[in-house]
Amino acid sequence: MRRVLFGLAVAVGLFAGLPCAQAQVPAKQTPAAPQAAPQAVPGFWDPRRRPERPDLSRLTVVRFLTETDYPPFNYTGADGNPAGFNVDLARALCEEIKITCTVQMRRFETLVDALSSNRGDAIIASMAVSPQLRARADFTDPYYRVPARFASRKDAVMPEIRPEYLEGKKVGVIAGSAHEAYLKAMFTDAELHPYPNDDAMRAGLRKGEVDFIFGDAISLAFWINGTDSGDCCAFSGGPFVESRFFGEGIGIAVRKGNDVLRQALNWALFRVWEKGRYTDLWLRYFSVSPF
Repeated sequence: MRRVLFGLAVAVGLFAGLPCAQAQVPAKQTPAAPQAAPQAVPGFWDPRRRPERPDLSRLTVVRFLTETDYPPFNYTGADGNPAGFNVDLARALCEEIKITCTVQMRRFETLVDALSSNRGDAIIASMAVSPQLRARADFTDPYYRVPARFASRKDAVMPEIRPEYLEGKKVGVIAGSAHEAYLKAMFTDAELHPYPNDDAMRAGLRKGEVDFIFGDAISLAFWINGTDSGDCCAFSGGPFVESRFFGEGIGIAVRKGNDVLRQALNWALFRVWEKGRYTDLWLRYFSVSPF
C-alpha cells in the first residue's frame, strides 16, 4: 500500500482549466510580449453524467482520516490544525453535504486499520486505489490522478515526445518502478538508466548523465520550480497516463459496504467541481501544473 506518488491512472479526461489558444498577430504589427499559458486544472467529472442527489438524511457527521506529513496534500498548519489540499477538499465536501466534518491525522500506514475498526468514516490521504486496497475498503470516484512526464535540461526541451523521438537518448528512471516498466514497454529504443531514488535520478539530469528523466509529474513539478533543481530543467512533452501500468487514480476510502457515504461523497465531489471550488483549491496548492 503506497501513497499516490507511486501510482498513475487512466486517461486524464476532462480539464476544468481555461483553453490555451494562441491569438494570431496581424501583419506588420509588433507582437505583444509572450504571456504565461493558463494552468491546466484537471477535472475528472463528466458534466453530461450529473449524479443524482442521494438521500443525505442518514448522515450527521463524517470523521475524515488523513496523513500527518505529506505536504502540500496534508500537513500540520501553523495553528497546529490539519491543513492541505486534501483537508480543504474534505471540508468543502462537508459544506456541500451540510454536515459536521472532523479531520484526524494519523500515520499513513495506520489509516486503513483505523477505518476498518471504526475510528474514522473516510480516508482522504492521496491514497492510490489498488486491487489490494479494494479488498479492504470501498472508494469514491477518483478526485485526482498523477500523470507521468519527462523532464530535460532547459537547453534541450522538446514540446512533444514520442517513442521515435527518444531513439538512442539516455533516459533516467527509478529502478523497479512502474515508470521503468512503462518505458521498457513503450520506449523500446531509448537507452534506460535506472537510478535507486529520486535524488540520484534528478542529480543525473543536472550533471548531464542522462538526456531526460521520467517520473511522477507532481513531485517533478515541485523539484523543477524549487531551489534543489538550480533552475536547470523543465518539462518536455505532455503528460502520460496508462492504467495498465499506473493504476486507477486517487479516491476517498470508506468502509466496505458504506454505500450511503460513498454516494454522498461522489455527489459532493461533482458539485464542488461544478461550482469551481475544486479549481480554486487546485490553483491555491499547485501554482505549477504537473499536467
